[in-house]
Amino acid sequence: MSLHCELLILILVLILHGQVQTGEIIGGREAVAHSRPYMVLLEARTEDGKTSHCGGFLLNEDFVMTAAHCKAKYKALLGVHNAHNRAEIQTISVEGKYPHKDYNVVDHKGDIMLLKLSSKAKFSKDVKPIALADQGDGSLPTNCAVSGWGRSDQNSTRMTNVLMEVNVTLVDSERCAQDNVYCSEGETGPYRGDSGGPLVCGDEKAYGVVSILYQEPDAPKRYTYTKIPDYRSWIDSIMKP
Repeated sequence: MSLHCELLILILVLILHGQVQTGEIIGGREAVAHSRPYMVLLEARTEDGKTSHCGGFLLNEDFVMTAAHCKAKYKALLGVHNAHNRAEIQTISVEGKYPHKDYNVVDHKGDIMLLKLSSKAKFSKDVKPIALADQGDGSLPTNCAVSGWGRSDQNSTRMTNVLMEVNVTLVDSERCAQDNVYCSEGETGPYRGDSGGPLVCGDEKAYGVVSILYQEPDAPKRYTYTKIPDYRSWIDSIMKP
């Protein structure tokens, strides 16, 4: 069977199951270099010698946040804009992984994880942490965007060289509220490869973690983001000195 046929079968299986792990920035633009200094590129070698990626974001000198379904043995790359230019980036191995205890691999509820770095990140103009959103009044955040190094179109098989970003509008959905996630819909947004990146909104705080894309017949694509405010007490308990 040709590689092309195998890829088509894989895509069909994912669609029939109604969900795809997200990460590819579709319909986006190149971010201004180092305008998002909290972004972390997580990179790992798979058993077959290939490279696996997820997104993440820096919370302090010691911790990176990502999605719980990013389970590979990643190294954290900090200060990246062009992934091919690694002269001045920081590469730090991950010492500990803390997926939320309620993470469900079937429906991806609780899709949030903290990574403890093996050595402290060195802050600079290109490497800075991002603040997390607190519990609000229940209203949807506005002026939101996601970013990452995933594929820039659905026909590509490679990640982009540079950090991409795209604006997303959160929707007031009963289903998303029941699932306790933020959602956006449409043809533009994250796809495969950047899972774990941040949903950053108007006050430049991280409100969500890029999780799963649902693709159902005769329905718009629905991108989901784990709600960070709902996990603040758990986050604080893991990160406390």
